[in-house]
Amino acid sequence: MIFNIEHSDAGSQARAGAIVTSRGIAKTPLFMPVATRGTVRALSFRELDEIGFEMILSNTYHLYIRPGMEVMGEAGGLNNFMNFHRPLLTDSGGFQVFSLSDLCRVFPEGVEFRSHLDGSRHFFTPEKVLDIQKVIGSDIMMVLDQCASYPVTEEEAAGAVEKTVDWAEKSMGHWKGCFDREKQALFGIVQGGVFRNLRRECAGRLMDLDFPGYAIGGLSVGEPGEAYRDITSFLSEILPVEKPRYMMGVGSPLEILHAVTYGVDMFDCVMPTRIARNGTLFTSRGRINIKGSIYEKDFNPLDDQCLCYVCRNFSRAYLRHLFRVGEISALSYFTYHNLYFMKSFFNEIREGIISGNFSDICKKWESVYLSGNGKN
Repeated sequence: MIFNIEHSDAGSQARAGAIVTSRGIAKTPLFMPVATRGTVRALSFRELDEIGFEMILSNTYHLYIRPGMEVMGEAGGLNNFMNFHRPLLTDSGGFQVFSLSDLCRVFPEGVEFRSHLDGSRHFFTPEKVLDIQKVIGSDIMMVLDQCASYPVTEEEAAGAVEKTVDWAEKSMGHWKGCFDREKQALFGIVQGGVFRNLRRECAGRLMDLDFPGYAIGGLSVGEPGEAYRDITSFLSEILPVEKPRYMMGVGSPLEILHAVTYGVDMFDCVMPTRIARNGTLFTSRGRINIKGSIYEKDFNPLDDQCLCYVCRNFSRAYLRHLFRVGEISALSYFTYHNLYFMKSFFNEIREGIISGNFSDICKKWESVYLSGNGKN
């Protein structure tokens, strides 16, 4: 993997660049749709190609549980299995393990957990997590880390940092000894909760290991918006400028704009697709809930500024009808639209950085998504 910074914004730390992998180039800032189990729910890969996404994310934990590594290995990796041949990032599965805290126990060597499907016992070590991602064939792999929940005490957050760094050291040694580092890059994950001192310590120790890229983990897990913005801006002064920065699990427009302003390059989140399946849609005028009775006889496009297939062909009234009667097509249309919005949003951000109009782009979207219609 190679990361190139092509343009930098004069008034902020925002930058436009490119991540070069053996499977292709992904331009940054970028958003990765989440294909947790090897597919984006309610959408086909033909539609993802049509929208133009250059990298997607899949989940190590869920693929390990099902279909399992025997199937994945015989298929020749996930890209072959799902017939999608653009760059792929896989998270470590650590967040999923810890989110199922009643099913797992943490040890110095790793994490013991029970499958959420059948209760079978498994053990993830830093090395095993990378071996799984090797079989999956990820272009970018994530280390096993411990994500502290919110709220959390400083002592608990410090313990999570210790495990995160220890596991990162083991991951780095295993990666250097057993992987083709040109084809499979490895990112470290900065933890530390909302505590600046712990974030600084974690980032510094990970930087000593010299990862190809760095992720910011443990944010957007319930902390106040002020804490999210504080830690994001704080880490921008610490993380190396020449390496890609990945904000994990953040998908709302204002949070994305803030992170891009402070030099974050990569994002993923289930939110755009999850809220779509509940009838909530991003538009150029803010978020709307298509279930509302106000749209029953509204024969205007969903968003008259959007050029996606859905907005060019269907009215709000029709889309509301599909959702209300439980048609599967509603979920597909809404997911398509929200991901088209995200791709267009990121295209506009990138073009603003290149053209020198990034501050105007920020002001435009802040005026929309700081309003009542733009709930973030």
